[in-house]
This record gives sequence, structure tokens and C-alpha cells, in this order.
Amino acid sequence: MEVTCECETVRFTTPTPSPLKVYHCHCIECRKQSSSAYGTSAIFPATGLFPLSADLASKLRLWTRPADSGRTVDCYFCKECGVRVLHRIRDPDGTERETVSVKGGLVTGLDWTGAAHIYTRSAVVEVPEGVERWEGALGEMEGRR
Repeated sequence: MEVTCECETVRFTTPTPSPLKVYHCHCIECRKQSSSAYGTSAIFPATGLFPLSADLASKLRLWTRPADSGRTVDCYFCKECGVRVLHRIRDPDGTERETVSVKGGLVTGLDWTGAAHIYTRSAVVEVPEGVERWEGALGEMEGRR
């Protein structure tokens, strides 16, 4: 799948033809980074994308923040337009998660059906009935240890 930021400076192909899972996250951090009611992430294997190529790395800035879980979130965004592109989580010992979260709105042709709503305890909009929903993190989130 093709991924492009708003100004199209950052562009790459996902490591697999479809994501492992799509999440709509209602946590406060995702609301802030998306400037919306929730953030959408398409989860892909990190292999094939990480380590980042020199070309892609040269177009991204990295901002790192602590997570409530004790983990660290590496947040990558476009140096030109500032759009958040992807996240990768590291465990307290520095081990990187085997998956990467690509911001859903940047993935051309992403199928949004079947997305799980997570951290719904923080939701500021109504979560539709009948969808997969979790008050906090999904117990078996893709790439979670």
C-alpha cells in the first residue's frame, strides 16, 4: 500500500499488501496528535520498513514520548509539512516492537471496516454499536508483547 504525507515529501510502500489490524484510538495522546476525536492507525510488520532507509530517514523528524505503560513511543513526522506519519513502541529495556503504526489517513486504499476502537473510556464521540471496542488497550494488540 502506498503511504504519503500531506505534502507528498514522505512516501513509501508498506511492507505487506494490507495491515495486520486497524485501530481507532480514543486516548488523549492520539486525540492530541490527530487534532481530532481519535487517531487511526494501520498496524504493519516493522520488518521491511525498519531500519528506515537513509532516504526516508532524511525526510522524517523523530519525537519520543513516554507512554503510561512504561514504554517509549517513537513518533515520526514529515520535516516539511509536519504530518505525523508513524509510531513505533519500545519496551523499557529498549526492545522495539515487531510492528509499526502508520497513520491511517496517509494509507491509500486503506479498508477502514472492521477497525477496533480502543481506549474508549476516553472517547469524546459516540462509538458505534456492534464494533469491536475496548475500554483500554486490546489484550492481544498486534505486535504487543
